[in-house]
Amino acid sequence: MLLANPTIGLLFAAQALYWCCAMIGITLTALIGLQLAPGNALATLPLAMLVIGNLLSVQPLALFMQRHGRRSGFLLGAACGIAGGVFSALAISLESFALFCLAALPIGAYQASAMYYRFAAQDAVDEQHRGRATAYVLGGGVCAALIAPALAIWARNALPVPFTGAYLLIAVLAGLGLLLAWQLPQSRASAAVRYDFALTRALLGRPIIRAALLTTAIGHGLMFLVMNATPLAMSLCGLSLEISAEVIRWHMLGMFLPAFVAGPLVDRLGATRMALLGCAVLALSAAVALSGLNQWFFLFSSFLLGLGWNLMLVSGSTLLAAGHSADERGQAQGLMELGNGLVAACASFASGALITGLGWSALNIAMLPLLAIALWMLTLQSRPKPV
Repeated sequence: MLLANPTIGLLFAAQALYWCCAMIGITLTALIGLQLAPGNALATLPLAMLVIGNLLSVQPLALFMQRHGRRSGFLLGAACGIAGGVFSALAISLESFALFCLAALPIGAYQASAMYYRFAAQDAVDEQHRGRATAYVLGGGVCAALIAPALAIWARNALPVPFTGAYLLIAVLAGLGLLLAWQLPQSRASAAVRYDFALTRALLGRPIIRAALLTTAIGHGLMFLVMNATPLAMSLCGLSLEISAEVIRWHMLGMFLPAFVAGPLVDRLGATRMALLGCAVLALSAAVALSGLNQWFFLFSSFLLGLGWNLMLVSGSTLLAAGHSADERGQAQGLMELGNGLVAACASFASGALITGLGWSALNIAMLPLLAIALWMLTLQSRPKPV
């Protein structure tokens, strides 16, 4: 599919570039926040601001793309990524925590646009291959997992002011993403699109939509909660930045490498079953994290965290596509990304306070009741309807 469908191939490459930017940010942002912030509890505030930028952008981007086409939205998102990288580098040079937080907002808009790559992939294939298309485009992150940690380590000292080179590199990578987006075919656009609150109520009234939204929101929120805290937890345990980058590499491999298997399995076994498997994998990730504090426990639990996120995102996105019509596409997809953004913003802000206040164990224990909610909703959705 990657070779035969040019749109899927371009989206795969654009996803790889975005996740290179994201992985550099994941590796370095909390550490820079720890240096610049007035208190340790605010160390992950820049990551929370990034997620808030995502949150503020997801619905407007969904409606913008339905009105003007996917390509226009992807071009706008990549331009925001360029701006965010440049302003982040400036903030580090000026040692301004406030500017560093504000510069994360446009990077969040870039993230919001990149999250729609998987929906654009669904538009480019028939209904029977939506799971594969979703997963294969997400699989572009494998490339980022292989090269981004080394890029982050190299770029942090590439310029006289430490870490500025890493964020200028983010701007360059987003620029390459813009060039790729320019080559995408323009999708069909609608001249008159506005937000419809009645449609939102109707969508939320459907069990399959509720299950899809909750599946991706919980998977996304838990991934952000633990992923953002991992570099801080490793730093507090005395582990080096190089080890932290390697753990993040394996986390990213867990997020994306299984996509090439998860997509076909979703199409064959069903999205609900694979989402339930994703919940089980995330619970196992928490169990491993609670078992020890050396490099290998961090690495294995982070890999499982990424795998569980992948299964829940692919499954939830495929469930969503089965629950709405073509005319409802923009609002349904925007609703999913809004939910993902809300929980990710809360998780990103809370992770710094939880890791410094309550500790690594409490953070992982907090995953379990949320996973229980996801299991309950998926079980309700999958029950046979009464005749």
